[in-house]
Amino acid sequence: MTAPPRRPRSTGRVTLDDVARAADVSPITVSRALRGERAVDPALVARVREAADRLGYAPDPAARALASRRSTHVAVLIPMLSNALFVDLLEAVQSTLRPAGYQTLIGVTHYDDVEEAQLLREQLLHRPAGLLVTGLERPEPTRRLIAQAGVPVVHLMELAEPGAGLHCVGLSQQAAGEAMTRHLLDRGHRRIAFAAAQLDTRTRQRLAGWRQAMQQAGLHDPVLEWLNPAPSSLALGGVMFEQIIGQRPPVDAIFFCNDDLAQGALLAALRRGVRVPQDVAVAGFNDLTGSDQMVPPLTTVRTPRAEVGAQAAAMLLALMRGEPVARPGVDVGYELVVRGSS
Repeated sequence: MTAPPRRPRSTGRVTLDDVARAADVSPITVSRALRGERAVDPALVARVREAADRLGYAPDPAARALASRRSTHVAVLIPMLSNALFVDLLEAVQSTLRPAGYQTLIGVTHYDDVEEAQLLREQLLHRPAGLLVTGLERPEPTRRLIAQAGVPVVHLMELAEPGAGLHCVGLSQQAAGEAMTRHLLDRGHRRIAFAAAQLDTRTRQRLAGWRQAMQQAGLHDPVLEWLNPAPSSLALGGVMFEQIIGQRPPVDAIFFCNDDLAQGALLAALRRGVRVPQDVAVAGFNDLTGSDQMVPPLTTVRTPRAEVGAQAAAMLLALMRGEPVARPGVDVGYELVVRGSS
């Protein structure tokens, strides 16, 4: 009969040594098995996990970091969790980091510079092994905080200028915005409105792409810019659609900076009996869930956010291991998805 595990009197916590005795393996084997290292025999992994589950063992990240002199946490800062774009990205990050023995410490900034700086300070107290941060634009004090953190950092969703000394995985938001505008111009539309909410850095870059295409076509008009700082949503998209189609002279296309706004616009068009694209074309950005099921299906820009997450996590893993990185900037590109709304 197996003797019950000895527990430290101070905490009553089941230790890694307790699991090792119960599984009849060494503590280092327990550690490797629970980290998911592939070199450990699957039968041993099963035995260790069974013992850990039976004893109720929970790893102590602080003790592990102290013993190994390295953290097993990666801090990840994203703007929102309510946006499927960042959910897809996070799932890819976690599925890449977990098999390598790292856990994610997620912070949601709500597109707020002050909140981002505070979250960063809090997360750095945990001495993470690395940082994944969304975007490149932030106040200088926060930039210094990241630069002086002393850990590898990879930036998500945007691309730095060559030679900037930053590691990043993303796409040219401006080029994607320009490509969508040119598509609408090629379809014969001339009064193309740009409708945006949130007004974060990536939205402003898409706006710059729209402006560039419209200026080159000799069709740019500031009154076609509809910019609302409120959070992006289906409801706001419907409201903005109602406002924009009342404009005189009328617009013949609306490029929304995000799919949820465009989806709300298509629903508003159905309610009002406005024909899309015959009366007005509608386009979005990001190819969010449901865009292909709208009536008509939404033309949009597909952004490979899962690929961004996976490649950024892989780059960070290499940096944390001290391995060379072939390219500090990885452009994952974008895809223009043409459907019935344009």
